Amino acid sequence: MNNKCAIILAGGKGSRMKTNKSKVLCEVLFEPMLQLVLLACENFEIKNKCLVVGQQSELIKNCVKDQIGFFATQTTPKGTAHAVLCAKSFLESRMDSDVFICCGDSPLMDAKTIDEAFNLHRKNKSSATIISAEIQNSTNYGRIIRDETGRIVKIVEEKDATSNEKKIKEVNSGAYWFKVEALLNVLTKIKNMNANNEFYLTDAVELLISNKKEVSIFKTENSEFCLGSNNTEQLFEINQILRKKVIYNFIKNGVEFINLDGIIISPNVKIGPNTKILPGSILTKGTIIGENCVIGPNTMIENSCIGNNCRINSSQIYKSKVENNVNIGPFCHVRPNSKILSQTKIGDFVEIKNSTIGEGTSVAHLTYVGDSDVGKNVNFGCGVVTTNFDGINKNRCEIQDGAFLGCNTNLIAPVKVGKNAYTGAGSTIYKDVPDDSLGIERSRQINVKDFSKTKLSGRKLKVD
Repeated sequence: MNNKCAIILAGGKGSRMKTNKSKVLCEVLFEPMLQLVLLACENFEIKNKCLVVGQQSELIKNCVKDQIGFFATQTTPKGTAHAVLCAKSFLESRMDSDVFICCGDSPLMDAKTIDEAFNLHRKNKSSATIISAEIQNSTNYGRIIRDETGRIVKIVEEKDATSNEKKIKEVNSGAYWFKVEALLNVLTKIKNMNANNEFYLTDAVELLISNKKEVSIFKTENSEFCLGSNNTEQLFEINQILRKKVIYNFIKNGVEFINLDGIIISPNVKIGPNTKILPGSILTKGTIIGENCVIGPNTMIENSCIGNNCRINSSQIYKSKVENNVNIGPFCHVRPNSKILSQTKIGDFVEIKNSTIGEGTSVAHLTYVGDSDVGKNVNFGCGVVTTNFDGINKNRCEIQDGAFLGCNTNLIAPVKVGKNAYTGAGSTIYKDVPDDSLGIERSRQINVKDFSKTKLSGRKLKVD
């Protein structure tokens, strides 16, 4: 039985971020911080999650609507305990569960630490378990106060700490495990007698201790778990830390990097072994790269799936699928909802949009394929354009197996080029071309004698 759940606090204003959007939507490696927190929870298989929102609640909900089953709203920010109390109905429906509580602006938390803290929590049969870490610069963190035996006494926030307490290096990460029933018993008893006049969740720890309940501390060796992002400088630092951590994790799993210049990979990206990532490559939004690929240099792939043995050179791919043994680039743009089948070549200065390109097809250079269904073994000459927009509607072209499109062919959609059909170079095709036929549309060439003599008489030349 999965009796774990989570409450994620995402109601902070984030005014020190110097942005008009909610702090938890500020991005780390092209992902909102909140998404990285959710990823850690999902990797630990916490299925039941409640998000406490405040400022810009609708934007936050839209960002995570498919990942969260329950939302609570903190209309007025009154502290972390008050935020959790806003999710009281979520907790009351899970009285026999353990709840993980964390902040949505802690993007460096990881499933391993959450798991280890949970195991200690269960082993000690604790009412609460605090995740702590020792850091050198403990300013702005709550300090862990222990007695002479090493047991926790309380957590003191920075503004309420004495000068001696401020010297303590062990700090509260802001992440906890609680038995739901034990938490609810003390949550309404928390007072706001502190420098900020707020209701602190940390005071729940002291109340549980005073009630003779077992409270544990899991001190993680991963001090980065504690790092939150409260201003733009911290956001930049977290980006650098996570960037290297993600890349080195791929290195351990057989992905090859020559150097790391300009390489950015989001944490939810997957890359197969023996794939080489070259400088300037950016992989984001859940992209999946297969085995034995070469990606880059200077390539952007977002929310796309790339098969095995592919070469993507200096190109951009968005929300699309590329099958095995495909060559793309340089300087290609694959726009959303495209599918590039195996053994295909997409050459330089080609744009593909909302189209399927069949197996073995060659779209070599200087070509636009939009809203089209292309069969296998089709050859596109240089400069072919599918003119898919008539000013009101988008229309589709169909180019069947084995067709050969001559250079500078314009296909006026909707139009079909049949199997093994040809189009003459420079033709504007506005009627279907039957199978095995040649479609050609050109005006008769006319040569105007001595035209340039008249033209040059009024033309100023830069060099005589």
